[in-house]
Amino acid sequence: MRRRLVLVSAAITSMVALAFLIPLTGLVGQLAHDRAMNNAERDAQFFASAVALLVPDERGQVSRLLSSEPSFDGRLTSVVFFDDSVAGAPVQIDSIVESARAKQATTRFEMDGGEALFVPISEGGGRTTLVRIFVPEALLTENVASARLILGLLGVTLVGIAVLVSDRLARSITAPVRELADGAHRMAEGDLNAQVEVSGPREVQEVGRAFNRLSGRIGGLLVVEREAVADLSHRLRTPLTAVRLDIDAVEDGAVAERLREDVDELERTVDYVIREARRPMRQGGGVISDLVAVVTDRTQFWGALADEQQRRWSLTVPDGPRMVAGAAVDFGAAVDALLANVLAHTPAGVGFDVAVSDESGLVRLTISDQGEGFGEEALERGWSGSDSTGLGLDIVRRTVADAGGDLSIRSDAGSVVIVELPLAD
Repeated sequence: MRRRLVLVSAAITSMVALAFLIPLTGLVGQLAHDRAMNNAERDAQFFASAVALLVPDERGQVSRLLSSEPSFDGRLTSVVFFDDSVAGAPVQIDSIVESARAKQATTRFEMDGGEALFVPISEGGGRTTLVRIFVPEALLTENVASARLILGLLGVTLVGIAVLVSDRLARSITAPVRELADGAHRMAEGDLNAQVEVSGPREVQEVGRAFNRLSGRIGGLLVVEREAVADLSHRLRTPLTAVRLDIDAVEDGAVAERLREDVDELERTVDYVIREARRPMRQGGGVISDLVAVVTDRTQFWGALADEQQRRWSLTVPDGPRMVAGAAVDFGAAVDALLANVLAHTPAGVGFDVAVSDESGLVRLTISDQGEGFGEEALERGWSGSDSTGLGLDIVRRTVADAGGDLSIRSDAGSVVIVELPLAD
């Protein structure tokens, strides 16, 4: 915007300057021409008056004077007597001279290299003597080039001043707009309390104030929402406590112990939900985690349940860690969502395979099963069907997108979910 404002100002100033300077350059040339010819006419009139007072016998003095000094300030001065004799600078007796005699008035003629001025002197009897002054082109255009150069420099100076002034004005507009853009970027990156300094023109100030109000409003609404979710999650502890008391009444010790472990896991999940609800934003830049460790831990956790359901399962991971951008809890939640879908929405006995592999600078997570596969809804939005809320695949999509990866889902002979993530530096 700043550059465009400066260019617009420069263009307008240039057009205004040209509108004045072009006529002025022509006027300068015309003024120089008129000045030179007016001086020549004045001198010619004075010289003609002097020649008219001389008697014929004294005109030899004029001849001798003009012969010795035929030029005056660079002009060539001549006297063409009525008998075509010439005193001073040589003059060719031609149609121009005859035309000047016939007009009986001061006459100007353009000639090669300049302009000639003729002043007639009538001596009676049809005899006319002419005083001729030839003004060369150099005198007609004297100082014209320097004057035009000065006008050009003046135009450039005016445009330069206009550019500097417009740049100052543009900066006062674009600086607040740039700060608004920076504030919007900060808000997009998760700084929900981003504020900008209100400055600039009145309209830009109003936008800045509206941005600050919007930022504060969004932050307040999210705080209320997080607290509400955390409160609802906390209320789950009451039924969990009741379930734990009921477990104490179970006589089979092995069953009671297994139920206690399940309740403990559910309680840990509730605690995780509360922590996530209170977290201002998902962890992003600067946080990395070992995908191999996360996948191994969560697969082994769900493998115990798969063993109870007599499901075949396998885990294949490379040696050593594979670091990816993102928090371990986020990747753990994504793996939990995928494996929970397998166990919840496939018949008992259907196996699944989990594999982590390297792929040209990427780390690939593949989870496949031999079930009926996902429906079209899952491929379009993330809804897995079978009375599912669809949140599981949405969690996976969001986690993969935050890590800069890609998610693909296939339903051929079963379901195949492939997650490709770039390796962290």
